Amino acid sequence: MSSAGRTSVDFSKGSVSKLILRQALPLMLSSLVQLLYNIVDRIYIGHIPDEGTDALTGLGLTFPIVSAILAFTMLFGQGGAPVFSIAIGGGNKRKAGKVLGNSLCLLIIGSLTLTVILYIFMKPVLYSLGADDATFPYASSYLKIYLIGTAATMIANGLNYYISAQGFPVTAMVTTLTGALLNIVLDPLFIFALHMNIEGAAIATVISQTASMFWVLKFLTGNKPEYRIEYVNMKLEMPVVVQICSVGFTGFIMQITNSATQAVCNKTLSIYSDNSYIGVMTIVSSVRDIMSVAVHAITNGASPVMSFNYGAGKYDRVRSGIRFSFLIAFAYTAIAWLMIILFPRFFITLFAKDTSLIDAAVPALHIYFLAYVFMAFQFSGQSTFMSLEKNGRAVFFSLFRKVILVIPLTIILPHFVSPAVNGVFMAEPVSNVVGGLASFLTMYFTVYRKLDKPSDSNN
Repeated sequence: MSSAGRTSVDFSKGSVSKLILRQALPLMLSSLVQLLYNIVDRIYIGHIPDEGTDALTGLGLTFPIVSAILAFTMLFGQGGAPVFSIAIGGGNKRKAGKVLGNSLCLLIIGSLTLTVILYIFMKPVLYSLGADDATFPYASSYLKIYLIGTAATMIANGLNYYISAQGFPVTAMVTTLTGALLNIVLDPLFIFALHMNIEGAAIATVISQTASMFWVLKFLTGNKPEYRIEYVNMKLEMPVVVQICSVGFTGFIMQITNSATQAVCNKTLSIYSDNSYIGVMTIVSSVRDIMSVAVHAITNGASPVMSFNYGAGKYDRVRSGIRFSFLIAFAYTAIAWLMIILFPRFFITLFAKDTSLIDAAVPALHIYFLAYVFMAFQFSGQSTFMSLEKNGRAVFFSLFRKVILVIPLTIILPHFVSPAVNGVFMAEPVSNVVGGLASFLTMYFTVYRKLDKPSDSNN
């Protein structure tokens, strides 16, 4: 592959902290913009006259399905990015090209398969997630349209990791910025001006994600990046597919367990209260999504830097990356926690105007964020495991926090807490403390302390 006219970044030179920040800051803006796809929908839907609460609840019922789609995006997209970066760091250009091409092929196949399956089983799935006759019409109306854009969503988000991994974080940010700004403009047009309500939000999202997809494909088939999409590399090779999926399985498990957790939470809330508490959970999880943008950007920004240097054998720089990203993540989560404690209504009223819904959401938000600082430990441990291809440990701790801790606690705690719905929200802080510390301490003793010092320690 000729590199004439194209550029690539060398993460083995320069300050590690500056490299991480240079990656993380555009990623943070990119992630914030990406979040606007769904957050803006929730804000506008929650303020639809007369039916905002039911519509918001219906939207919340689709979250496990949307999370499942994102899980497969991470399996085929994010999963290949560390393999891609390590191949570049090791000078294996052919493998890097194959990883990119195979990742795109997997994203296409996966998106088409998910679309067909979800259309066929939409009604029983939504009712199993807690829908009733009042909320099902809103959930199905949104999902029928949203699923049309599954391929665009998965390709745009999955391939964006390869733009950032080649040292173009600003371009990656533009990918989501283009779609999100379009979504912000189209949402009020379709929802309010054209009176399309929740269907309008879905249409705006599909158009926006499609625009992002075309931007990503245009860039990755152009002359600027060193590694481009080439048809010859899209032919699936089983060893490459296995490696992509084995690395991506961590992110997949993290996201699919998010989907399972959302499903269990919604179902449990529907048992102990009316479905308005699913609306409360929608608000609380939306606030969590907002607050998690920066810490995800920090750990994701550190990932290509650590992967590259791990592939290049510069282990002192890997350790520097782990230390720096954790300290920044911890400081941020502490500030985020303080903001939630002091100004809960500010965040809640972004998504609702119903007074009873707001009053119910305030204590739920406080409980849910009680131990948020411990998420820095979870993110740091998981990011390190994924970046250095320690897949078994990464998968285990994803399962440990969500499947072994959150899901059982969501079911058990309501039996011992009054009111019972508080037990559902209490499962999060308990899992944050236990799961976060377990992940971080295991990473520290089994990875960080055992990284060999390279012969060339030039920073």
